[in-house]
Amino acid sequence: MKDNRRRQRDDPQNQKESIAPETRNDVTRRRFLGTTAAGGAALLAGGLTSFFESSASAAKKAARAASSAVSRLATNWIEKSILELQSLMASGQLTSRDLTHGYIQRTADLNPLLHAVIEINPQAVAIASQLDNERRAGHVRGPLHGIPLLLKDNIATDDNMQTTAGSLAIYGSHVPADAVITQRLRAAGAVILGKANLGEWANFRSFIPIFPLAVGWSARGGNTINPYDLSYTSWGSSSGSAAGAAANLCAAAIGTE
Repeated sequence: MKDNRRRQRDDPQNQKESIAPETRNDVTRRRFLGTTAAGGAALLAGGLTSFFESSASAAKKAARAASSAVSRLATNWIEKSILELQSLMASGQLTSRDLTHGYIQRTADLNPLLHAVIEINPQAVAIASQLDNERRAGHVRGPLHGIPLLLKDNIATDDNMQTTAGSLAIYGSHVPADAVITQRLRAAGAVILGKANLGEWANFRSFIPIFPLAVGWSARGGNTINPYDLSYTSWGSSSGSAAGAAANLCAAAIGTE
């Protein structure tokens, strides 16, 4: 009986129901997507102030994010599908380089609040520029050409990024080769933008869903927050892939099941 009460108390659903309606953050998808990255950061900051009431560090992160000058960036790529992004690039209204830079800047603003991305590929902008050159030369590899994607951190990348499944235990080790899906994405012209957060070891740590450590949390990335309801985590194990795509930190993201 005591164990059952403890599990009910730790159940996020029960936690959510215990939050008074007037104290919950009213973040809707439409309201969130209607903002610039700086505005979105300020909006998220308001939600996190109530959600992490006692966290001074969260408040500092929110203040830094809200003050970032990202409104100078064009945002015609926000909430666009891959096909729509391809159309913008084909017409010359957008380049892969600008798109990649836009996602990186948006991640810099919002990720301190969402914890959706573990790391950004330091070669992403250079790869995007190379793919822009291919497009200008008349060579488009396919519908993923120049499209920035996030990969869950349990998907191997043989480059300057880590592949750790969110764990500090193997940080600094290096995989011998790209995963097959990574190879195929690169060949198709996708830009590997970075690594998404996840439930550490893809949740192969506990069979008991104790909030939040057995869902969307990792030692490297922290606890991933749902962009549209800050009283929820994103669950998992593909927490960062889901939250990153939802918050427009990438054009699309790869998770695992």
